[in-house]
Amino acid sequence: MEQFTNYKEHIDNAIKWFWEALPSLVLAIILLIVGTYIIRLINKLVRKFFQKKDYDPSLETFLQSFISIALKIILFVLVITQLGVQSSSLVAIIGAAGLAIGLALQGSLSNFAGGVLILLFKPFKVGDFISAQGVDGTVKEISIFTTKLNTFGNQVAIIPNGQLSNNNIINYNAESTRRDKIDVGIGYGSNIKKAKDILLQICAENENILKEPAPEVYVGELADSSVNLTLRFWANNDVFWSAHFYVMEELKHRFDAENIEIPFPQRDIHNKS
Repeated sequence: MEQFTNYKEHIDNAIKWFWEALPSLVLAIILLIVGTYIIRLINKLVRKFFQKKDYDPSLETFLQSFISIALKIILFVLVITQLGVQSSSLVAIIGAAGLAIGLALQGSLSNFAGGVLILLFKPFKVGDFISAQGVDGTVKEISIFTTKLNTFGNQVAIIPNGQLSNNNIINYNAESTRRDKIDVGIGYGSNIKKAKDILLQICAENENILKEPAPEVYVGELADSSVNLTLRFWANNDVFWSAHFYVMEELKHRFDAENIEIPFPQRDIHNKS
């Protein structure tokens, strides 16, 4: 009988608590529904805003996700507070959880911060050819934690954004034009002026090589076994390598036709009998 009385007392207390908490529970549910609707409306407005602006797609995706998550966290805090949880206790719980997660994910947070910096300051964009962390390749994708490059061999190199944002980056597509530098050695008995004229003529005949700034050739070094000429010319990025390989092949053909020697390492052996 006593056990039944205790059981009935617990039920009565539960019913009393339910009726006392019902207004707060109803308000919390209403706040959750209205807050979810408002968040969806804000996200829709944010998407329309980015559609009208010419921002980087990766930056748009990140900012939309960040705004959505931030609003949901604020809504969660408001709903929990409405249910009677003290805000000071909630802040302490969130702080402790944030500290634990931060210690466990130090590397990921560093990559996250690096991704934010890359998306905001844009040292490169998708489609640029860059050199970073000992890897050369075309940027395929910029995500929050990593950046993917397509190398010359069509391999995909994945570089953490934390390392990428804190080290040197060479962006070959940052400017619309690029200057090439080709060194070629000729024999000491060859005609320097004729060799320079041939190199300049090659540049003048190729449509991919810019005429302004004008190509230039000069003697770069008097080496042990050759006179080293340096050719410099400018070309647009999209045809840079076509111009480079054309000059390399054409100078060999024309030097051979004009009997201009390109020295190569050799050794003379004298047999004394």
